[in-house]
Amino acid sequence: MTDLHVVDATAEHVDEIVGVIHHAFANRRTLDPPSTALSENATTVGAAVSAYGGLLARIGGEPAGAMLFQVNGDVLELRRVSVNPRFQGRGVASAMVGCAEDAARSRGLTRVRLVARVELPETIEFWGRRGYSIVTREGQNLIYAKAMPIELTVPTAEEMRALAEELAGQLRAGDVLVLSGDLGAGKTTFTQGLGAGLKVRGDITSPTFVISRVHPSLVGGPALVHVDAYRLGGIAELDDLDLDASLDDAVTVVEWGHGLAESLAPDRLDLTITRGDDDGDETRSLRIAPAGARWAAAGVRLTATAEVN
Repeated sequence: MTDLHVVDATAEHVDEIVGVIHHAFANRRTLDPPSTALSENATTVGAAVSAYGGLLARIGGEPAGAMLFQVNGDVLELRRVSVNPRFQGRGVASAMVGCAEDAARSRGLTRVRLVARVELPETIEFWGRRGYSIVTREGQNLIYAKAMPIELTVPTAEEMRALAEELAGQLRAGDVLVLSGDLGAGKTTFTQGLGAGLKVRGDITSPTFVISRVHPSLVGGPALVHVDAYRLGGIAELDDLDLDASLDDAVTVVEWGHGLAESLAPDRLDLTITRGDDDGDETRSLRIAPAGARWAAAGVRLTATAEVN
C-alpha cells in the first residue's frame, strides 16, 4: 500500500521542494528553449512558498513530489509541478493536482492554470486526463486551464432565480447547460431565472409533455431552447430532436440530461440541484461543474446572495 501524503508547503519544506524540483527537471530531456527550473534555489522557492504557498508530497516519509502556487486574479497557477523520478507511477502528480484544486476552491478562486511544453506528450496526456483544456499556445508552451466547480446553498426559490439570472449574463449562443435533480428540486425554477436574464419571450414551464420549447430573444440575443429529457429513451431519441440545428445560435438547457446531453457539446455547464431533507424547506444545494475549454478560459463567477458550501 502506498504511504502517500500531501501537505501544504511551509518554510520548513523549502529544501525538500528544491531537491524534488532539481531531481525531476534534471531527468527530463533537454528542451529548446530550456526550462529554468534548475535555477530554483532555497531563496526563490522560499519566496514563492511565503507569497502563495505550494505542496510537498512524501512517500514513506521521503520527498516524492512538489509544486509551487501563484495567484493571478481569480486564478491559481501551478508552477514547477515535479515528481522525483524514483516515485513515478505512484499517483504522486494526481494526488497533488487534486489537493491544488481543493486549495483553489477553498481560496474562492474560479480556475486553475499551468504551462506544459508541447514536446512532452506524456505531460500533455496527463493534463487532458485530469480534465484540463488548452486555452492558448505561446511558442512551445501550451497554456492549460480548468474551471473549478461551484457549490452553493440556496435558501429560496427567489434566490435560485437570481443566481440563474446572474449566470445568464455570462452565457452566449452555443452554450449548453445540463440540469440534473429530483422531481421538484428546482430545475425549472432555475431555467426561469435564465430566461429572465436572457430576456426571452414566453413563460418558462416544465416542458415534460412537449419535450422541447424554443423561447426567442426579445432583445436580439440568443434564444433559449428548453428541453426535458425525462421521457427520452436514450441518445438516439435526443438526436431525433435535431438540436444540432439550433445549438450554435441558442442557449440550450436540458433538464434530466445527465448521461444523455453531455454528447451535445464538450463545452458545457453540468448543474445538479439537490433538495433538503425537509419537504417544507425551500433550501437547495446547487453544484455547477464547468467542462471544456470555453469555461476553462472564462470561468464562472457568481455574486448573487447564496452560501458557499
